Amino acid sequence: MKNKETLTVSLIAVLGGIGFGMLLLLISGQDVGALFSSFLKGISGIDLSSDVVAVDLRYFGEFLVECMPIILTGLSVGFAYRSGLFNIGAEGQLIIGSMASVAVAILFPMPGILHVIMCILAGGIAGALWGAIPGLLKSKFNVHEVVICIMMNYTGLQVANYCIKQLPGSTQTKTVAIPETASLSSDFLKGITNNSRLNWGILLVIIAVLIYWFIMHKTTFGYSLRATGFNQDAAKYAGMKVQRNIVYSMMIAGAFAGLAGAILSLGTFNLGRVLTTFENYGFDGIAVALVGACNVVGVVLSGLLFGLLKVAQNSMQSFGIPKETGQIISACIVLFVAMKYGIVYLKEKYKKKINKSERRGEEA
Repeated sequence: MKNKETLTVSLIAVLGGIGFGMLLLLISGQDVGALFSSFLKGISGIDLSSDVVAVDLRYFGEFLVECMPIILTGLSVGFAYRSGLFNIGAEGQLIIGSMASVAVAILFPMPGILHVIMCILAGGIAGALWGAIPGLLKSKFNVHEVVICIMMNYTGLQVANYCIKQLPGSTQTKTVAIPETASLSSDFLKGITNNSRLNWGILLVIIAVLIYWFIMHKTTFGYSLRATGFNQDAAKYAGMKVQRNIVYSMMIAGAFAGLAGAILSLGTFNLGRVLTTFENYGFDGIAVALVGACNVVGVVLSGLLFGLLKVAQNSMQSFGIPKETGQIISACIVLFVAMKYGIVYLKEKYKKKINKSERRGEEA
């Protein structure tokens, strides 16, 4: 399927998901306009139900904070998918990256900016190494990466929890606060967004997006990865190192997810957390990648959309709309994307019908 056609299907899926949410509200007797008011409040803080209309930039800052990790996990899933792999292990890679960045922050004090750089690198490298395991098993023994990634998610959760509890000063639920030299927090960004948690991780997300685009579209390595994704047998016949590409693709995908974990620990929370269950950033990344057609621009826009649907849930409640409406819209969007071939079929059938009508008009 061509990129233009795929992005069209994604747009139709988004509109269809929002339309289904509106229909659901109409059936339940809710105000449809309140849905869009909650979106506006979630992204900008503007409350249309208030007599005084004002912009609270804290909402915008928190919106970006919510979007950052799911854009990165979307890049993670998308990068692997472009190479013919389904990286369902971004959740585990994120957790391991988060743990590694906190461990370096607490155990290895360093001066100034060097400390935060080493913590970020630790998160990315840990995610890459965790992603390398399913890549190696896939390339050497043809073990399906989905099976391995699912198991690696649970393994990563338990390994990270154990390691975090062993760090000096840790409790059963969290570590001590990381040193300021390892933090991505920014007084400047907090100041301009009314004390939100927005941090310098936003720059890392921008850099990651540029790296994704550069590797995939400006390097021979990226071309070989895409060729491997299209047809492994043809790529191997052309002399490309398919097994190596599989491992490298999963490592780079893991690095993106590990970076997301580092941003969460070093910027959003400023400590390590013992998790009782998954937070679903990695699984959200799957939806983001699919809706964005694994295209770098599409992934960013899709990440912003899913971030908006998440942050708008609290606003929905203030307008009397159940917060689960946002989850329903997200699920419908993914469902419609999964039905993309059916949508394309209907689209082509509609085109043929229009062409027939035009020909009849000309003959008449």
